[in-house]
Amino acid sequence: MGAQLRVYRQRIRSAQTTKKITRAMELISASRIQKAQQRVAASTPYSRAVTRAVSAVATYSNVSHVLTTERENPKRAAVVIFASDRGLAGAFSASVLKESEELTTLLRSQGKEVVYYLVGRKAVGYFSFRKRASLRSWVGGTDQPEFATAQEIGEELVDVFTRDEAQGGVDEIHIVYNRFVSMVTQTPEVVRLLPLEIVEGLEAPSAEVLPLYEFEPEVDAVLDALLPVYIESRIYNAMLQSAASEHAARQRAMKSASDNADTLIRDYTRLANNARQSEITQQISEIVGGADALVSAK
Repeated sequence: MGAQLRVYRQRIRSAQTTKKITRAMELISASRIQKAQQRVAASTPYSRAVTRAVSAVATYSNVSHVLTTERENPKRAAVVIFASDRGLAGAFSASVLKESEELTTLLRSQGKEVVYYLVGRKAVGYFSFRKRASLRSWVGGTDQPEFATAQEIGEELVDVFTRDEAQGGVDEIHIVYNRFVSMVTQTPEVVRLLPLEIVEGLEAPSAEVLPLYEFEPEVDAVLDALLPVYIESRIYNAMLQSAASEHAARQRAMKSASDNADTLIRDYTRLANNARQSEITQQISEIVGGADALVSAK
């Protein structure tokens, strides 16, 4: 009984230590989620406005531009995957990677070669473990995105999209990330970044008419200037959405872990009490038995 009691007490201490860690991580995520939500709320209107502006320009300009022109017989597509740098966030990274696998299957069924750009150590580790190649990766700071990183990713994507196919260019660019819906819901999202789908800019009510623009000096120059702004804003918004989703997923996962630790502590405490009670009962029985033996001997 004594050995069993020591085992129960050791497991109780282990569960208490785990609870301290998960509780601390839960509080850290809870303290960061509000700021992450504010950054998403501040970024989303700008990203949507830029997309609408580009869509309006492309719709009413009647010019063929690399930004909106569907390429004939596209053969190569790039997929940008936004995962996390750290684990302990439930199915946050797994859901994005699963969505990217489904997208890859779809693109390959259309006869397209798929190349990858990875954001986050979890995505890099996933590809490294399976010995799959990626063109470039960015790690560090997925929970607190910086605009400089979005600019760097945007420059890389614009370069590979405007490059000739013979030089390693791509015909399409897709991004896969977790969209923050609420504290309990984060939805994997797939967006075709380029060529721009005009319908993306028509998110306002149908009664609202897209503005007409006058161009100076010409439409091509305006679209050339808008291209990097559009890419950077969409990439940065996706990074902020992913960061907010990561904090929410980690807070929920750590709360669940803390609750499970409480359950374990309660169960093992009950078992330890039962084992202690059994040990005391056995000791009393042994004392009483010994006393009876002494009385009988007399």
